[in-house]
Parts: sequence; structure tokens; C-alpha cells
Amino acid sequence: MKTLSLDIRKRILACYDERRHTREAIAKRFCVSLGMVKKLIQQRKATGEIGPLYHRVGRKPKITDTHRSGMIAIIRKRPDATLAEMRDMLGLSCSLVAIHHALATIGMTYKKRRSEPASRTVTTSARRATSGPRNQRAGSLSASCSSMSPARRRT
Repeated sequence: MKTLSLDIRKRILACYDERRHTREAIAKRFCVSLGMVKKLIQQRKATGEIGPLYHRVGRKPKITDTHRSGMIAIIRKRPDATLAEMRDMLGLSCSLVAIHHALATIGMTYKKRRSEPASRTVTTSARRATSGPRNQRAGSLSASCSSMSPARRRT
């Protein structure tokens, strides 16, 4: 639903100020709800403004720009700090995922990386181990379920 233009808001309030029509008649005349007419009257009394209140829309973020700059300072000071420690240092009451997303929007990744690239000439991990016993008898219980394919024997 679109917000009412400032022109229609002024015309509604001008009609109300004439005191010749009821709020229900004004609402019917301008094709708006009675609640909208009441809201405009109340808003003008409270703030003196009749424009739309965009700045009050939506959920307020828990992590502000001040917190983001604090995150950058913490990472520079203690690069090995966990997300939970960072949350406690900043005094936030949000989830760890929210802190992770805030770091991602800043451009900071929270993954520990090697200081040098992995070697291409030297094997860095052992051979893959096989699971289960090598020799299974026909009468014994199988180590795999029916959805698993049997292990191949090396020749």
C-alpha cells in the first residue's frame, strides 16, 4: 500500500479544520480509512508534521556502525578472538551468526588461513583408510547397510 501524498494529507486536514464534516465523512470523501484520518490528526498534534514517518519503519539493527568499527579494532588487536569473545567485548546481545554477517559486510572473513600456500611436491596427508573389516564371511553380519555399495577388494 502506497503512502498518501503530502497534497492529499494537507487537503484532509484542511477539510477537518473547517469543522463542517465528521471524520467518517472526510475518510469517505478522500477514499481513505477512518484510521488514516485519525492518524493524521494525532500526528499533527504530537509532532506538528504531517509527512510520512519513514525513519520509524522496520526493525532497528542491533549492530551499528560504532559496533562495526569496534569489530575492526578487535580484529587488529586480537586476530584470534572468537565470535563469542568479540560479542562479549562489544557488549552485544545478538547471535553469533549476526556477528558473522556483520563481519562479512565489512569485508572481513573469519576463516583462519595458512600463512603460506600448501606444498605441491610433498604429500601432506596419509593414504585414505578403508572402513570396516577386510575379509567378511558370507554368514557374518555385514558392516554396511543395504543402501551402501560393498567395498572393492584390491588385487
